[in-house]
Amino acid sequence: MKSVFKNIISKVLEWEARLILAKYKPKIIAVTGSVGKTSTKDAIFSVMSTTFHIRKSEKSFNSDIGIPLTILGCQNAWLNPIMWLKNIIIGLELIFFRNAYPEWLVLEVGADRPGDIRNITKWLKPDVTVVTAFAKVPVHIEFFHSRDEVIREKRYLAEALKHDGVLIVNGDDEDALRIKDRSKNISLIYGTDKMCDLVASDTQIYYGENDEIEGITFKVEYEHNIVPIVMKGSLGAQNMYSALAALAVGISQKVNLIKGGEGLLNHKTPNGRMKIISGIKDTMIIDDTYNSSPVAAGMAVSTLKEIKTKHKKIAILADMMELGKHSTEEHYALGKQVADVVDILITVGIRSRKIAEGALDVEMSEKKIFQCDDYTEAIQLIKDIIKSGDVILVKGSQSTRMEKVVESIMAEPGMKNEVLVRQEEEWKNR
Repeated sequence: MKSVFKNIISKVLEWEARLILAKYKPKIIAVTGSVGKTSTKDAIFSVMSTTFHIRKSEKSFNSDIGIPLTILGCQNAWLNPIMWLKNIIIGLELIFFRNAYPEWLVLEVGADRPGDIRNITKWLKPDVTVVTAFAKVPVHIEFFHSRDEVIREKRYLAEALKHDGVLIVNGDDEDALRIKDRSKNISLIYGTDKMCDLVASDTQIYYGENDEIEGITFKVEYEHNIVPIVMKGSLGAQNMYSALAALAVGISQKVNLIKGGEGLLNHKTPNGRMKIISGIKDTMIIDDTYNSSPVAAGMAVSTLKEIKTKHKKIAILADMMELGKHSTEEHYALGKQVADVVDILITVGIRSRKIAEGALDVEMSEKKIFQCDDYTEAIQLIKDIIKSGDVILVKGSQSTRMEKVVESIMAEPGMKNEVLVRQEEEWKNR
């Protein structure tokens, strides 16, 4: 019954979205890839909003329902039929009456199964397509026959570009570059390689007063102009890549590089993506609990390694879901990577026992490794382990609910609705 209801709602919303696009003709930026879509989408919004009236997908609205909801400017009604009816009425009002509407839409476009993006591109034609990066083992691969099939699905979004549209790709990713090579559209390439159009360099952790970690800083070069960029509130190379993609989008639409950088200075990074949160006992939490995949988890551990501290580094790593046949090897590989980075390793979930096994096999002390079945065990454990000054990375796939671990050790739990992921009642009741 739920499936039938969802299909009906999806078709109605798609029909309304098509008519709204035809009526208001906003320009569309579509973001895809296996890594960093939401962070990139949000960074694009921060850059483009310095010059244009723009709307972005809320949270990770990247599906056959989420994309139309963004076009309508509505929220997810979950299982509330009255709220879905209200959303449909809002769509009808936009269709039959003249309303103010954004000049630009920035949409995150994902694929859980073969055909997801291909079906969307039958009616969605972007003015700008951004391809972020592809992991060795992309998320959601268990529903595809191969990694190549995942990349092929994402490529539909580049092929759907309008004839005068712009393709923006990550020049540090070979698969993204291959998509660029197949395209006849104008392109901009971003990355750390000197051959890219926009080049980032000198990426560092940004320290504020009293040497407190506040974010990251790096330099961006474009056509012999160099601009320093500061992004506060979160860590990780992914935020640098997201910023580069956003600046490339801005440049493609004649947004001054300096102005784009100012937009990023005020940019609020998405919750649950390498977010810096103050913890109890004067600790620092790196909240990366939105989701997890091998490449994202590896990048998070690499960032933890870069942090200079005299205190303990602790990683709480939960299961990475939807990896199919790659699950065992990828969890094991993460364990080998994290072993020489942390003082304490806590794994959460059955799959993550392979993380512990990988760490043990490279001679991390068994006394420093703790294995928990779920987040409730991890909560009981972590409070006894942490001490003043410790840095704690928390990461796991959505279903592991690792945001509850962050909530249990954050210094200001009253701020959870503002800074944590999955704070809607629908999630809390699961």
